Amino acid sequence: MPKYVIEREIPGAGSLSPETLHAISQKSCGVLNNLGPSIQWLHSYVTADKIYCVYIAPNEEMVREHAKQGGFPANSVAEVKTIIDPTTAEG
Repeated sequence: MPKYVIEREIPGAGSLSPETLHAISQKSCGVLNNLGPSIQWLHSYVTADKIYCVYIAPNEEMVREHAKQGGFPANSVAEVKTIIDPTTAEG
């Protein structure tokens, strides 16, 4: 199943309290439960003014539907074509 990176522009994201991040995570998980098992949230990276999320989903439309239902921005949704890491240099 395809993997996606979602860029969410959220000014001050890096300063959000643990309680706020907890609430955002709960909201996301609730929407995921409603959408069913074909979409999964793997993890997110919180930076100063953005949150980058990694999801597995059948298509971009489902990723955008999650954002719509959750009230989250999805400023950019990009399908991951391959993953590389230091081991890619070996071989």
